Amino acid sequence: MICNICPRKCNKDRAVSVGFCASPEAFRIARAALHFWEEPCISGKRGSGTVFFSGCNLKCVYCQNFEISRENKGVEVSDERLIEIFENLIAQGAHNINLVNPTHYALRLSKLLKKWKSPVPIVYNSSGYESVQTLKALDGLIDIYLPDFKYIRNDKAKRYSGAEDYPEIAMAALAEMSRQTGKAVFDGEMMKRGMIIRHLILPQNTNSAIRIIDYAAENFPEAYLSLMAQYIPCTNLTSFSEIDRKITPREYDKVVNYAIEKGVSKLFIQEMSSADKKYIPPFDFSGVI
Repeated sequence: MICNICPRKCNKDRAVSVGFCASPEAFRIARAALHFWEEPCISGKRGSGTVFFSGCNLKCVYCQNFEISRENKGVEVSDERLIEIFENLIAQGAHNINLVNPTHYALRLSKLLKKWKSPVPIVYNSSGYESVQTLKALDGLIDIYLPDFKYIRNDKAKRYSGAEDYPEIAMAALAEMSRQTGKAVFDGEMMKRGMIIRHLILPQNTNSAIRIIDYAAENFPEAYLSLMAQYIPCTNLTSFSEIDRKITPREYDKVVNYAIEKGVSKLFIQEMSSADKKYIPPFDFSGVI
């Protein structure tokens, strides 16, 4: 298959060689387990059935999951084995199947989800750097979109993710995700359908965060917004000294207070204590082998 799934458009035959994401054609995953640290309406009391895909089409310099996104740690699995993994998570009580960083496998997942009908919601948990054309192939197959909206400034996107076009790409992707899911639907405290836009606040980037709040509130009033305080340097950031620290309470409060004053009511916030490496799951192939 010649791969142009994502905005990178590498035009590579992944059965022969790999493109930017460094991923083969077959699924490659590093962990499949119940996860309790997503937004409350995703994790619930029993946990979200997270499946972490290896490789990445963005590869942010500060990625907390660098072992799998940048170093591509993982194990190849067949379609049949991935279905078994999904079913094992559901048997353990997972509220949903949470596909983490699935972008470079989107079309393969589309085919799989057409033949395997999940009894629980399917969550598409991505960086937001998505092709609208590819997302359309997932229409009717994804119940909850959980995208990042990382950058609204092109220079920041280029510096930290080598993707100068990220803002425009993400805006179009969010619009398509919103079109597919529509108004959020809940069963008690658990989300069954809808979109949650995540923004990880970076040090010295509060003004960008405020612009993202404005854009999300004006363009996606039905979506929920999750303002994340969990940023922690996990890679060598000596060349990016401005983000080589955690965010401060003052930075986070500035962003959260702005959202509240603006009247954003569909809002998730985090404790500052979430910026701790203990919340990064071990990519030890749990649930995979």
